[in-house]
Amino acid sequence: MKKLISLLLLFTFGLSSCEKDDICDANTPTTPRLVITFYDISNPTKTRNVSNLKVIGEGMDQGIVFNESLAVDDPLRYVTNGSSVMIPLKVNATTTTFKFIYNSLSETPTTINTDVLKFNYSTQNVYVSRACGFKTTFQLRSTLPVVQTDPDGSIWMTEVDLENPNIEFENETHIKVYF
Repeated sequence: MKKLISLLLLFTFGLSSCEKDDICDANTPTTPRLVITFYDISNPTKTRNVSNLKVIGEGMDQGIVFNESLAVDDPLRYVTNGSSVMIPLKVNATTTTFKFIYNSLSETPTTINTDVLKFNYSTQNVYVSRACGFKTTFQLRSTLPVVQTDPDGSIWMTEVDLENPNIEFENETHIKVYF
């Protein structure tokens, strides 16, 4: 009898020490990126693809990686030709600045055009789960959410409009750019 009770107690203590796996599911939403969609200035309802767009964060040497499957030294790794881009904002700051280089792979320097966008926002840490921890969401400021400058004297982004100031998901446009 003592052996049976001892075995039951040992089994009970053994089960009580088991814990649920703390693995964050890959499908769990994490810190969202800012979604910028490009539109045709002559037909504002129609999206427009950018040509060889390279996006470089302030203080960075390399651009944002758009094509992860390419080698690190392949220049195509850092360019996109789509009608929208997703860029990360700094979670430990209230501003993030990027250079948007249009036609970055051109061999004719006069066709390469750089505009700079500075995004002004506030952050909020949101608890996701014990396994995933926290994610950061962003709220673009109501006044001057985006400041555009032009280092080369010729803007290619004719108009930059705030579409949705709440950056909580990556399935919606936050900024519209017309060119």
